[in-house]
Amino acid sequence: MVEKDNIEKVTFSADGQRLVAVDTDGSRLRLDALPNDPELLTILTKHKVDVTVMPAADKTQGMMSGVVSSLAFPLILFLGLLFLTRRSGDEEGGGGGGDMGGGMGGGMGNPMDFGKSQSKIQMQPDTGTKFTDVAGCDQAKLELEEVVDFLKNPTKYTELGATIPRGVILEGPPGTGKTLLARAVAGEAGVPFIAISGSEFVEMFVGVGASRVRDLFGQAKKNAPCIIFIDEIDAVGRQRGAGIAGGNDEREQTLNQILTEMDGFEGNNGIIVIAATNRADILDNALLRPGRFDRRVNVDLPNFTGRIAILKVHARGKPLSSDVDLESIARRTPGYSGAQLQNLMNEAAIFAARKDKTIIEWEDIDSALDRLMVGLEKKGGWGEAKRMKEIVAYHESGHAIAGALMPDYDMVQKVTIIPRSNGAGGLTFFAPSESRLESGLYSRQYLEAQLAVALGGRVAEELIYGENGVTTGASNDLQQVASIARRMVGQWGMSDKVGQIVVGGGGGGNPFMGRQMGEAQDTWGPKVTEQVDQEVERIVNNAYVRCKEILSHNVDLLEKLAARLLEVESVTAEELGIMIMEQGDKLWMAPYGMYDLEENHRDALPFKEQPTPAALLGQA
Repeated sequence: MVEKDNIEKVTFSADGQRLVAVDTDGSRLRLDALPNDPELLTILTKHKVDVTVMPAADKTQGMMSGVVSSLAFPLILFLGLLFLTRRSGDEEGGGGGGDMGGGMGGGMGNPMDFGKSQSKIQMQPDTGTKFTDVAGCDQAKLELEEVVDFLKNPTKYTELGATIPRGVILEGPPGTGKTLLARAVAGEAGVPFIAISGSEFVEMFVGVGASRVRDLFGQAKKNAPCIIFIDEIDAVGRQRGAGIAGGNDEREQTLNQILTEMDGFEGNNGIIVIAATNRADILDNALLRPGRFDRRVNVDLPNFTGRIAILKVHARGKPLSSDVDLESIARRTPGYSGAQLQNLMNEAAIFAARKDKTIIEWEDIDSALDRLMVGLEKKGGWGEAKRMKEIVAYHESGHAIAGALMPDYDMVQKVTIIPRSNGAGGLTFFAPSESRLESGLYSRQYLEAQLAVALGGRVAEELIYGENGVTTGASNDLQQVASIARRMVGQWGMSDKVGQIVVGGGGGGNPFMGRQMGEAQDTWGPKVTEQVDQEVERIVNNAYVRCKEILSHNVDLLEKLAARLLEVESVTAEELGIMIMEQGDKLWMAPYGMYDLEENHRDALPFKEQPTPAALLGQA
């Protein structure tokens, strides 16, 4: 075939014993045993046949080829998954252009993009919220309205040399409307808006958080003027240098990148950062300084007027009965946040719908309020436990009468002995003073009165059933008494004997270790500690005697209130007021002023020498 020029190429094995030939038609011819002909190569060369020889086999090369072949399938599988996920991310991301800002891109997305920010830019924000939908935080709303006005009308500010605030941090208790305010800013400003959560910066991969921060601010700079909203910034903005974990903390590197982007060498002109947190005390000082967050806006719990405004907002679309007074609801809910008031109105609507009503009545709101405070009513009530029901009636009557006859104390709102699902057998509700609640300032006289009222349940049980008939129902009351009395002496300087010092820590512990663990140990000696214990004991004994004095002089009222509770299970403030007025001259009110058993005796005997319950009932 070679002599007839029918062979184009011949490949010899390394040992020269085998060959593979390719003819002019492309067919392959294999010879496993070659004749010993020294002229074969000459003939091949003469007829211009392409001749090649295979190299000798290498053991290392053989091993590598085996490894490559074993990894071939996993590699192909990985490349296939990468192609599918990239395609899925492109398809879902392309169809999600109309989503709200702050949402994820949809699907798995591109796995190679985990270093990019997951937030979406809203070029024309449509959150459905305006400033008219926000109530109860007028001061905070005013400061944010100025930011929005600056974005809409920058000229009147720049002509006076004013610069736009770089950052606004909203701080306050949960449920006060911080995120709602940010949504209102987005709805009012009319500029691109980016919303993201602080937890989205925290990842297990090194450098991902800082990379996402750079990408986030890079997107904002391309669309300036722009607003960035970081919700729950405390997830990434905690104080640096805690010195506990050590090493390279990924959260700290992310925070450093945020600090640089907000006010670094290059700056971020045209970008306003709004952040929200309910734990501003643990944020890093470098994050809170002017130039980064120029304004710290406190979104506090609403006052009485604010609660009325919030209730009006959440009463929209709810048919209310004529007997429902929003002002009365606001008076009964001091300390409630906007979210709690919204939940209250929603629960009232659910109560009404459960009873197949077409309007929401006052009893529905009252039931919803009780549920939010103390839980659902226990099914079956007291059942056959009449003895326990009677004890609880006297216990709660003791609290109510001690509070009602104590000068300058909170007004009794409601007394009930309806058992609750949380284990409470009965409760006495007090309406806290609005001024005290807002200021957070409580006088020594008020705290002493609070101790006496807390002991009212135990004292009532002693008066009716004797010292051997008391129950464990006062366990929570006694814990409250011990806590308040010790803080009066050790933290608030309300003891003339101990003086104006702090004993037992002032609550300034390390936020990373837990407040109590991080507190410094006392430097006071055993003498001061002993004085503190003696003063705590004196204050508690004074409160006990004062409470027993009130209830001993008003046993008749105690009996009437307990009997009424056993009959109807709930007594309102109005009913209790009528009972008190009916006592007339027999009513004994606690004198005004601070109580001291040693210096201002007022004929109060030590509790071991008090008249027996039988004698007191006989006198009544």
